[in-house]
Amino acid sequence: MRCPFCKHDNDRVIDSRAAADAFSIRRRRECMDCSRRFTTYERMEETPLRVVKKDGSRVPFDRGSILKGLLKSCEKRPVSIESLEEITSRIERKLAEMFEHEVGSKYIGQLVMDELKALDQVAYVRFASVYREFKDVGQFINELRPFLEGKLVYGDSDGSSS
Repeated sequence: MRCPFCKHDNDRVIDSRAAADAFSIRRRRECMDCSRRFTTYERMEETPLRVVKKDGSRVPFDRGSILKGLLKSCEKRPVSIESLEEITSRIERKLAEMFEHEVGSKYIGQLVMDELKALDQVAYVRFASVYREFKDVGQFINELRPFLEGKLVYGDSDGSSS
């Protein structure tokens, strides 16, 4: 394994254990040249899943794309990278279980929105506004309406809850 810091190919494994998702192995490594430590993950190679985009084109599934979208949506929000990694793994696992060759990008987007809705409402609305390509403020308000109505039902204006 090439060290991400000094680029030398001389390391040793310090620790190996099953990752939190139980579908990969986490290895803690130390570079023998610069003495810095880094983590790698080993996953089983599977049949590549392809994503069918809105325009009909097909691209290889990339978990990094999901993580990138989550990171962008959760920017400046109190959400840990570990939570986003767990979400990404859950989505990836669900797709592997449900689809053998191809999956629509709309389905993946819906899975991401479902996860974000439970995690952080602001991140959810951010993702939905880009994913659903809101054209005007009305569409934005329609997406916010369930949250706003929820605040009226469960929230309080006088210190009590219903």
